[in-house]
Amino acid sequence: MAKSATKTKLNVGLMGLGRLGRVYARDLATRIACTRLVAVADVDRTVVDEVTRAFEVPRGYATPGDLIADPSVDAVVIVTPTATHGELTRAAAAAGKAIFCEKPLAITMNEALEMQRAVQQSGVFFQLGLMRRFDRGYAAAKERLGAGEIGDAVVFKSTSRDPFPPSVEYANPKSSGGLLIDMGIHDFDLARWYMGEVATVQTIGGVLAYPELGAVGDIDNAVASLVFASGRLGVVDLTRNGIYGYDITTELLGTRGTLRIGYLRETPLLVMTKSGVAHDTVPYFMERFRDAYTAQLENFAQNVLHDRKPPITEDDGVEVLRIAVAATQGYKTGHPVTVSSIS
Repeated sequence: MAKSATKTKLNVGLMGLGRLGRVYARDLATRIACTRLVAVADVDRTVVDEVTRAFEVPRGYATPGDLIADPSVDAVVIVTPTATHGELTRAAAAAGKAIFCEKPLAITMNEALEMQRAVQQSGVFFQLGLMRRFDRGYAAAKERLGAGEIGDAVVFKSTSRDPFPPSVEYANPKSSGGLLIDMGIHDFDLARWYMGEVATVQTIGGVLAYPELGAVGDIDNAVASLVFASGRLGVVDLTRNGIYGYDITTELLGTRGTLRIGYLRETPLLVMTKSGVAHDTVPYFMERFRDAYTAQLENFAQNVLHDRKPPITEDDGVEVLRIAVAATQGYKTGHPVTVSSIS
């Protein structure tokens, strides 16, 4: 985009108005001072009309291509199904638009590498959405780890438990990549962020709770063991049947201490009666990471406006997808997979 020393707002076009897309529309239109939501696009015209009215968005489009071609749009935010990320990123890069793309970068390595080439050849700004890095707890852990507060981190443990499964249409690996790519990408990204590159991964998993997910080729539970290039160890466990709430935790075991990130109780209230002691739980990802989603979009806009480097690049997207693809391959073969062999 053309930059101006006096430009204080970034004109953004949003593609994809599903559940998360509508949250992004609200944030871009009302919660982030440096963004102006000037256009939205979705194949569902009813949703386009609802969002344009609710947030006074000047233009609504039925196709992403029309939004990308809009000269008033300086930057695009892509929140469409993962299988469409490549086509839209390449089109936006060719049009010279700054790009924010939701995770994961793509489903296949070939597509991810094509996206990487398109971004690098065009020279456009590109930032990948992995919101956990913008959560206060995860960011604080990164700082304390860097300060040496727990010595050297030697074991990484990350748990992600969804309270219910997605629709079978969403879960289909042909559109989402499957559990280890779509859901595990967050945990694998944190593994790289805190511990460095992953050398090998070994995965077990299965359809243990929801047979309908198996019918479309996905699984609902998995455990991946990681060995980092440094020789340090890691484990990631994922489940779609954490029926008690949205349970996201990460632990870094160091030589002089441990960092534990996450919480389960949403409201700071404990109810104690004769019949028992209880508290509520985090409902889902939009509540747990509400502020992180806003923070990463604001960071994206500020980076574009002030010509700063993105904190999460297309290169990061390629490398974390490489781990997720290796984990998926490891589940299918039953053997450890060397991450560098995924090319």
